[in-house]
Amino acid sequence: MLRIKGRIGEWPVDLSVEMDQEDWAQLAALLPRDSAVAPVPTPVAAVAAVAKAQDGLWQTAQDLLQRAGSLDGPQLLAELTALAGSAAAGKRLLVRLRHCPQVQIESGAEAPLYRWVG
Repeated sequence: MLRIKGRIGEWPVDLSVEMDQEDWAQLAALLPRDSAVAPVPTPVAAVAAVAKAQDGLWQTAQDLLQRAGSLDGPQLLAELTALAGSAAAGKRLLVRLRHCPQVQIESGAEAPLYRWVG
């Protein structure tokens, strides 16, 4: 039997899990053989692929604003969201453009205006 006690937020947790010999054997088979648990390395190729994709998106976002010359914030966000495939990724690109030295932000009547100054 395995007993887990603690809290989740304000709720107390007291959980008992019954495991037979076969369950324990399956669990033990998943554990590393040596006593020191080594961290799982992140494949370098996967990290490089993600970085390359993000760099490509960043370059495309800059090109989009450069071609347009200037866009208001909501329109730029909509285009970045469509480009990146999600609202969160679009917002990250917008923030990155906000801090980009080639981009000037002007106060508009209803929304900021992002202007490429290259």
